[in-house]
Amino acid sequence: MIIAIRPAGRDDVSTILRFIRELAAYEREPDAVEATEQMLEAALFGAAPAAEVLMAERDGATIGFALFFHTFSTWTGRRGLWLEDLYVTPEARGSGAGAALLKALAAIAIDRDCPRLEWTVLDWNTPAIEFYRAKGARPQDEWTTQRVTGAALRALAGR
Repeated sequence: MIIAIRPAGRDDVSTILRFIRELAAYEREPDAVEATEQMLEAALFGAAPAAEVLMAERDGATIGFALFFHTFSTWTGRRGLWLEDLYVTPEARGSGAGAALLKALAAIAIDRDCPRLEWTVLDWNTPAIEFYRAKGARPQDEWTTQRVTGAALRALAGR
């Protein structure tokens, strides 16, 4: 069984959204997904794409995806890649699809002269943490993610 990685196309939007919903359920937030197919199509394939997606396939079936976008480091003076979501369907876990997606992302980072490929992982997601460690990832424990949303965001903006 060979895992094939390819860039997503417009016809993948419904599958991407399904995978996002499955990932949200796995991450214990099944009702948190606000994205729609229309929103994803505009964000991924519109006039100014905000992100890119790689699809993983095995025997003609789509079994996973990785959604990523560019960041910028003032310290390196170069852009990096941020992996927002990596998901492999439960029945395909252990098939090598996750590793193939990470390998493809690493190659994109190198090809685009990005010195960093970064992402976050939930602290309770031991299988993912172990998988990432095995691939050479190391935690950035000295950094914590900060987020402002909803009413706090509006207040910060003075609105």
